Amino acid sequence: MLMDWQFQKDKREARDCRERLKARRTDLAALQQPLKEAKLPVIVLVEGWGAAGKGSVIHSLIRELDPRFFKVRSVGMPTAEEQRWPFLKRHFETIPEEGKILFLDSGWMDETVRERMRRDLSDQEYQRRLESIRVFERQLAAGGYLLVKLFLHISQETQEQRLEKLAEDKDTAWRVGENDRKQNKNYDKALEAFEEYLTATDFPWAPWKIIDGTDAVCSQLDAADWLYAQISDALQRRPRPEQPRRAWPLVPIPLLKDVALDKTMEEEDYDKALKRCRKKLAKLHNELYRRQVPVVIVYEGWDAAGKGGNIKRLSSALDPRGCEVLPIASPTPDELHRQYLWRFWTRLPKTGHIAIFDRSWYGRVMVERLEGFCTEDDWKRAYDEINEFERELTDAGTVVVKFWVQIDKDTQLARFQDRQNTPEKRWKITDEDWRNREKWDAYEVAINEMLQKTNTRNAPWHILESVDKRYARIKAMSIVIEALEAAL
Repeated sequence: MLMDWQFQKDKREARDCRERLKARRTDLAALQQPLKEAKLPVIVLVEGWGAAGKGSVIHSLIRELDPRFFKVRSVGMPTAEEQRWPFLKRHFETIPEEGKILFLDSGWMDETVRERMRRDLSDQEYQRRLESIRVFERQLAAGGYLLVKLFLHISQETQEQRLEKLAEDKDTAWRVGENDRKQNKNYDKALEAFEEYLTATDFPWAPWKIIDGTDAVCSQLDAADWLYAQISDALQRRPRPEQPRRAWPLVPIPLLKDVALDKTMEEEDYDKALKRCRKKLAKLHNELYRRQVPVVIVYEGWDAAGKGGNIKRLSSALDPRGCEVLPIASPTPDELHRQYLWRFWTRLPKTGHIAIFDRSWYGRVMVERLEGFCTEDDWKRAYDEINEFERELTDAGTVVVKFWVQIDKDTQLARFQDRQNTPEKRWKITDEDWRNREKWDAYEVAINEMLQKTNTRNAPWHILESVDKRYARIKAMSIVIEALEAAL
């Protein structure tokens, strides 16, 4: 890509480039309404050498656009707090909603190459980082996003001249950073690092466009031409990546029909166990905070299975300043207009904190699947996407504990009737609960498939036998204690 690049020797006619650029800006502005109508979200990633003109290119691209429908974000190196998150979190949080464009002045490439050159990433960590980026970009493209990736390329001599010119003016000297100087001094080494990264992340559905940054106006025209072509093509046919075939480290788990639900616990034993578990969890939570370990606990289960009571007992043992219970309902319009995992990436806990999800991303392969809120391709692809999401969490040191709260059909009916007949409980039962009950068999098929395909070693499922709620509560607390002790 870069190694054999031949820089422009004969400059194109400046006047011609300016006229064509002016016309292309108008063309880009005319695409905004079709883009909005097609609900096509676009991410324009502008990477390249220091002083290659990234800011000027972005400024040129947005010049005629309606500012209500785009954002520009300059991405620096992660802060100390951001470094404690999974690598993808801060990038996933900023993705645009449908019909809008996000322009990024550098991004995950710049961050990764810098860390690689500083030797902050070992060879193994670097390869893992590249895999995270491939996952991120593929999930976005599969979810309907258009990724336009530009790399501005200049020679060592051109970069040196531009850095010196910037440094000479007190109003622009601040734009010359230590990293820019190091790039220029170690140009060949940086060139090799850029080449390696570009080759590893170049895909038919999100290709890199190398732009000669030698002449500012011509590079702006090349960028505008490429962006216009990419959006025009995507409005006709969105390129979707193929889902890779993965061999996940799955652990066998029984079908729901084979789970024995006769587990019980006497009230006296329950009270003693509850007191003991609360004391232990409180101690572990303090240690979690001191050691800065994040925890994600997921609850899924049948309606009226006892999730709420189970969560209440678990959270009662934890410091409320470092624990949050997140009830997940239908997505809001803001959430619905982004890739479906976005609303969970944005809710991840701080290091040392615990997030308890009352329902979760698994709605994709249950209610969204059965109610037709996503396509068959969407929910079939989601098993891998969910496993990838949870692997990103656990690789970053997050403890992930997942519970399926299990009851039988007769128990559910009895609890529904109790709620219906008890005034203070009636708010817990809705028409939707009764409708879902009619689809019990279809849900059981979907749940079994979910458990079988996402029961990985790093994020296994735990089935809570909840006909006896006391038993299920103590079992859940004991599993969390065991998981935290193992992590600490």
